Amino acid sequence: MGRFILADLRRLWAGSGIMVLLIAMAVALGIGITLQERALRLGSARASEKFDLVIGARGSETQLVLSTVFLQPAALPLVPGAVLAGLQDDPRVLWAEPVGFGDFHKGYPVVGTTTRLIAGTTTGLSEGRLFAAEGDAVIGAAVALAPGEEIVPSHGEAALGGHDHEGVRYRVTGRLQPTGTPWDRAILVPIQAVWHVHGLEEAHGTGEADHEEHEEPAGFDADAALREDWTAADLPGIPAILVKPASIADAYKLRQEYRVRENTNAVFPAEVLTGLYALLGDARQVLAAVAGAAQGLVAAALLLVAVVHIGQRRRQIGALRALGVPSPAIFLLVWTELFALVCAGIALGFLGGVLGATLLSRSVGRVQGFDLPIEIAPGDLAGLAILLVIAALVAAAPAWAAYRQSPVASLRA
Repeated sequence: MGRFILADLRRLWAGSGIMVLLIAMAVALGIGITLQERALRLGSARASEKFDLVIGARGSETQLVLSTVFLQPAALPLVPGAVLAGLQDDPRVLWAEPVGFGDFHKGYPVVGTTTRLIAGTTTGLSEGRLFAAEGDAVIGAAVALAPGEEIVPSHGEAALGGHDHEGVRYRVTGRLQPTGTPWDRAILVPIQAVWHVHGLEEAHGTGEADHEEHEEPAGFDADAALREDWTAADLPGIPAILVKPASIADAYKLRQEYRVRENTNAVFPAEVLTGLYALLGDARQVLAAVAGAAQGLVAAALLLVAVVHIGQRRRQIGALRALGVPSPAIFLLVWTELFALVCAGIALGFLGGVLGATLLSRSVGRVQGFDLPIEIAPGDLAGLAILLVIAALVAAAPAWAAYRQSPVASLRA
């Protein structure tokens, strides 16, 4: 029977190929949506796991997390420098370090921060050393630069009308180990350099870290030694502060304390991401419903094609019955052919969905700077098993029609 089925499928290769392709496209759509949504959840959760608590000024919690954890450019209001000084003196805090944004180099964000934050959120350097003066810079693992190269920061992205800071140069002193986060695409410089470049140390005020035109400052002392302990009088406004609490209980106390203050806000990145996941889950349900409807339409179309196909093969089936082939064998023959086509389509669709999700994740990861892992869960395989059961039942309908055909009536048709 196997040879007969193979010969029959080769003879009808065009129609069989279209059936397999339709099934594969419907399955790939559903698998791809599921895997990509899961990849976004896992990737964003892993990207934020090093950041326990973020403190900033009053404003959008979501934008605060997107700017600090995922380095998405935005105009953040500034939190008073006294907040950072207070956090660094707080016994409930292991470390609290500032981050400053606004500058770019060839599309890479230039982030002002401290060596303590780098030590607390990365696994160390792959080459070179950390910055030790205002003219030094440390690059993430995905930055296409090398130690020794010079960086000219621009205020805002050049593609969006940003302009270079005159007389300002950073020299790359080291490269960090990969972290799988957007910080792999960042150029990290001393926070003092960012303050000097933007003239913030003289201002000592609050406001917004925007991209408005301003008078270019005189620059900074590239040989100045760095200091990472400040008093309130030393500090200008800061876009965000990353905090490592001493314990989980301290984390909740700090969040509550800085949320009730008039000019500050405190968020757990994981908590904000949970809200985003809810929106993502709603979108996934809509797309999954679309994919399910597509699979249902394909199943109905294939059932119709199969019934028509059986009608066109009535003489062949009648001849087989006249030659003594029993009805159960006819049923098994037709069912096996259809089920084999469906299985081939499901297998091809599964591989196509995994491949498509992998390619999309890599593309998004290159742009956003964090890994989007494609992981197949037991539920995905269970879904395929359910599809196979449904396919077996669907294939039984035309096989049953062939089983009930009268050989005499078939030969007369």
